[in-house]
Amino acid sequence: MPRFLRTLVLILSCVWLTPITEQYTSSQTQVLQQLRKQLEFPKQLSPWNNTENICYLPSTPLLTVICEGNSVTELKIVGDKLVKPDTFNGYSIWGKTLSPAFSSDSFFTTLSRLPSLKVVILVSLGIWGPLPDKIHRLSQLEVLDLSSNFFYGTIPPKISSMTMLQTLTLDGNFFNETVPDWFDLLSNLTNLSLQHNRLKGPLPLSIGRVHSLIEISLSYNSISGELPNLSGLVSLEVLDIGDNELDSELPHMPKRLVTMLLGKNKLSGEIPGQFGELSQLQHLDLSYNLLQGTPPTSVFALPNISYVNLASNKLAGSLPVSLTCSSQLGFVDISANMLVGRLPSCLSSNSNNKVVKLDGNCLTVDSLHQHEASYCQTHSKKKFSKLKSLVFLVAVIGGVTIIVLLLLFFLRYCRRKQEGTVSEQGLLPKPALDNSASGLSSELLTNASKYCIFVNISSQID
Repeated sequence: MPRFLRTLVLILSCVWLTPITEQYTSSQTQVLQQLRKQLEFPKQLSPWNNTENICYLPSTPLLTVICEGNSVTELKIVGDKLVKPDTFNGYSIWGKTLSPAFSSDSFFTTLSRLPSLKVVILVSLGIWGPLPDKIHRLSQLEVLDLSSNFFYGTIPPKISSMTMLQTLTLDGNFFNETVPDWFDLLSNLTNLSLQHNRLKGPLPLSIGRVHSLIEISLSYNSISGELPNLSGLVSLEVLDIGDNELDSELPHMPKRLVTMLLGKNKLSGEIPGQFGELSQLQHLDLSYNLLQGTPPTSVFALPNISYVNLASNKLAGSLPVSLTCSSQLGFVDISANMLVGRLPSCLSSNSNNKVVKLDGNCLTVDSLHQHEASYCQTHSKKKFSKLKSLVFLVAVIGGVTIIVLLLLFFLRYCRRKQEGTVSEQGLLPKPALDNSASGLSSELLTNASKYCIFVNISSQID
């Protein structure tokens, strides 16, 4: 093509495409301005007052708009509604939420008109109401953070169709249903954070199948029941489910775990020896549970461990004097247990910037806050006695149940036997002589029959 024609085509293309591009950019700007209006003009959006193209505004920690090809791909707005009430009844609260005129459904309808969004961060803006299903229209989303707002009800199941999602953060809201059972449908999910909500019920087993997960943060909820086996989450580094109501024994954990925070639950049983094989572990918090037995000594010697909190459990026995501690270990709390004996030398002082808390045990140390050895022994015996009583009670209940079932079976057998005897007496002639080939005397059979009749009559009278 001659140079003249190429130049002409280029000029015409610019003339035709420029209005289209400007029109599309203007449309995106109009949507952003509509969102600003629905958010009731927060001061963080004041830079949008006098600009035609919001995409060119510089980013700040509180406000970011990023565009690619004249399409908005990232929207971050951090508000100032930080103080939250302890309870929320689903209605607007003056000064804390947006006004009663706000509609979360309308807001997310407007937001879905930015279909190229990959990152949405809307934090502390006072947004209130149920999180609508239509959030799934943002099918390109990779990061969704709606922390510190006033969302309540159920986490929408349609989020499960947002397969590009990598980070889902809904901390500090009022979601009050069960933990969703569809996270395993999000094959790219790496970070799941639902802290400080009102979630209840058990953790779904499906969460153990989200193999892409790196972080699980579900603390400060009312999650109960069993802690599922998470050993298959080979990429998991952070597990934070503290301040809940989990009441199972501790399962094995993924070997790449760096932080394990399970304090303030109702976990029981012994600390698995497998925890002493978690070579990447740095922070371990199992405090305020019902854990028993002697803690695995290998936990204190893990190469990267820096923080161990086992306070306020029912740990008993003695730690070996030869116990070794990692050079990284800076904080140990074994207070309020029933440990006895001498303290290992690596835990015997607070030197080298190491903090060791051990009050409320029966240890042989120079401390004014230790019980007598008899105290821990007595409590251990009481615990064992309670266990024996529980086993005995279960055995008695089981035995009585079996006896009752046998009696009921025998009564039913006798009743059927009696009914059969009466039927035979009405239909068959009475034999003159009993020549039974079974080897049992006719007298014995007669007595058994009479006893069944007696039992049957007695049961009818009762």
